[in-house]
Amino acid sequence: METLAELFSKLLADNKFSAIKEMLVEMNIVDIAAIMEDLTPEEQVRIFRLLPKSSSADFFSYLDSDIQSNIVDAITNSELKFLVEDMFIDDAVDFLEEVPANVVTRVLAHTSSETRDLINRFLQYPDNSAGSIMTIEMVSFPDTYTVKQAIEHIRKTALDKETIYTCYCTDGKRKLVGTVPLRRLIVTPEDTLVKDIMYDDDQLIFVNTLDDQEEVANIAKKYDLLSIPVVDKEQRLVGIITIDDIVDVIEDENTEDFEKMALLHPSDDEYLKTNVFTLYKNRIVWLLILMVSATFTGQIIEGFEDKLAAIAGLTAAIPMLMDTGGNCGNQVSTLVIRGLALGDIKISDYFKVLWKEIRVALLCGLTLAAVNYVRMFVIKLITGSTVQNSTFVVVCLAMLCAVVVAKAIGCSLPMLAKLLHLDPALMAGPMITTIVDALTLLIYFGFATLFINLGVIAV
Repeated sequence: METLAELFSKLLADNKFSAIKEMLVEMNIVDIAAIMEDLTPEEQVRIFRLLPKSSSADFFSYLDSDIQSNIVDAITNSELKFLVEDMFIDDAVDFLEEVPANVVTRVLAHTSSETRDLINRFLQYPDNSAGSIMTIEMVSFPDTYTVKQAIEHIRKTALDKETIYTCYCTDGKRKLVGTVPLRRLIVTPEDTLVKDIMYDDDQLIFVNTLDDQEEVANIAKKYDLLSIPVVDKEQRLVGIITIDDIVDVIEDENTEDFEKMALLHPSDDEYLKTNVFTLYKNRIVWLLILMVSATFTGQIIEGFEDKLAAIAGLTAAIPMLMDTGGNCGNQVSTLVIRGLALGDIKISDYFKVLWKEIRVALLCGLTLAAVNYVRMFVIKLITGSTVQNSTFVVVCLAMLCAVVVAKAIGCSLPMLAKLLHLDPALMAGPMITTIVDALTLLIYFGFATLFINLGVIAV
């Protein structure tokens, strides 16, 4: 079946531009942007030129940065100026942050001084801050307006605003003093003052330009906001952050947490667009650290080499014990890291979490130990193995203790990282496994040595 990208390619080759325009008008710009990825660079430019001018700026903001650069290289300076001037300021900033420096230089050289100053101001905000992702296209007016004046203001300016669902009220010094939903303005008598119907005081929710974007997303999620106002250090309204940018932040932060949990250096680029050397750099540091840290595990095994050789069954249980301990640690660390990220778990909850996990660990450990004893005994009967039953007890006791220790470490390390202002996601996956492996072996060989010294296991 012919895809839309193939159809567009065919129509472009036959110069059937009218048919393409008719199709583009009927399609959602997000869907068109997705199709662009399957077209050649030349076809991408031709499709862009066929779009209605009224939607080209919105469409451009949904394109991949490589396609954006390709289009900018192909269009004229006048077309470029129209494009950038028609984009929402936050979309223009996002675009400039992703493209090469030569593209940024050309764009800034062919925009109005006002737009250029705005863009430069946004680019000066720290990465991942509220200021870097906000937009200035919001509806705001003095709190001394009547409802009639406010609605007239919205009618005059709404087409240039990114959202009008929530309006922002300021005082004579442009300080944010309240918010009022559009719906409330519509149903209120025209002669009512805005200050009498706006939400203020404790109901006023806002963020600062330097606040971290993850904190912004958490606030928007907590209060179910479609947009959130941004103020400077003097509490003056400077912009808003809309729900589409908040969703992007949540996605980016989740991706970053997943990468850190795998001990990967976070990357801003998509996997297929990241070169091999960059992937290598993002992985090799932690791989080296984990490899060196595994030295402790090797030294522990080497220290008990004689006992491993003398007692049947001890060596065979090592992989199972290490895997079980690592899995238990990863389970609880994943839950705690996610709980910390969502705000469901706080540092002050540490002892509650630890006590709960110890009880869970005892239940899991006893179940695993009992099933493992039966498993080892059945294998002995089937194979005729000479492994002593007392060795089974050592393995099962070590498993029970390893599960308890692993779950205690799994909940403790992420919270310790949070306390030290580190990312809890670092204390997951490979890191937990490496630590738990060493401790599991110490516990295992400790029980083995104890049973040998007591004469329970014959050497």
